[in-house]
Amino acid sequence: MTPPDNTNHPSLVFRPAQERFHSVLDWLESWHSFSFAGHQDPNWMGFGPLRVINDDTISAGRGFGMHAHRDMEIITVMIEGELHHQDSAGNHGVIQAGDVQRMSAGTGIMHSEINKSEQACRLLQIWIEPSLQGLEPAYEQRKIALTDQKWIPVLDPNERTAMAIARPIQLWRLRLAQGESIQLPELTHPKAWIQIVNGAISIPSGTAASPSELHRGDGLGFQPGQADISRIHSSNNQTDLLLFGLN
Repeated sequence: MTPPDNTNHPSLVFRPAQERFHSVLDWLESWHSFSFAGHQDPNWMGFGPLRVINDDTISAGRGFGMHAHRDMEIITVMIEGELHHQDSAGNHGVIQAGDVQRMSAGTGIMHSEINKSEQACRLLQIWIEPSLQGLEPAYEQRKIALTDQKWIPVLDPNERTAMAIARPIQLWRLRLAQGESIQLPELTHPKAWIQIVNGAISIPSGTAASPSELHRGDGLGFQPGQADISRIHSSNNQTDLLLFGLN
C-alpha cells in the first residue's frame, strides 16, 4: 500500500501498524508512526501539529541517557512498567503504568528516561508542536484514572482533571471491553487522530478510504465533519486507544 500524501490533510489518512518505521537496538524496539531520526519520508512528516508517535519497548536496566530538546511539547504515556525521569530543571521521579508525563522543552531542556526495573517497559512518546516558540520549560506528571467505556481527558486546556500543553489540543484515552460501543466525544477541531494502543476496534462507517477495523499500532487521521466517523465498537477484550483533537 502506497501511503497517501498527507501534507494537505485529506479527510482520511490511514497508517497501518506494519507500515510504520521500525528501529531495533539491543535495548530498544521502537515503532514510529511518522518520520523520526534516521527514518524520513516526506509523506509521513506528521499530521497537523502532531509530529511523533513512537511506541517504545525498553529493556530492563536500560534507557535514554541525558539528551536535549527545545521548542516541542513531549508527552509520555506509560503503558507497561516504569521509567525514572530526571531533567536539567531539577525534576525527577518515577513514571509508572497509568501515568502521563508532559514536558514543554521550550528554550531548551536536558532529560533522561531510564528503566531501572527488572522488567521491560512500554510507552508511547508523543511530540506536538507548540503554538509559540521560546517558552519557559515546564514539567508535569499525573496518574490518569481510567474507567471502562468512558473517554478520559488527558490533555485539555479547559478541563480541571486534565493537563494542558502549549497548544490548545485535546487528548483522550479510552478502554473498552469486547462488544462495547461508544460515541466519539464532540470534536470541534479541524483534525483528529486515533491511535490504537492495544486491542482492536471496528468503525461502522468504514469505507474504501478507511479500514473497517483498526488493530494495535494502527493510526487513523481524519477531519471531523467531513469523515463519517462518529462511533466505534470494540472487537477485543482489552481495547485501549488514544484520540487526539488537533488544532
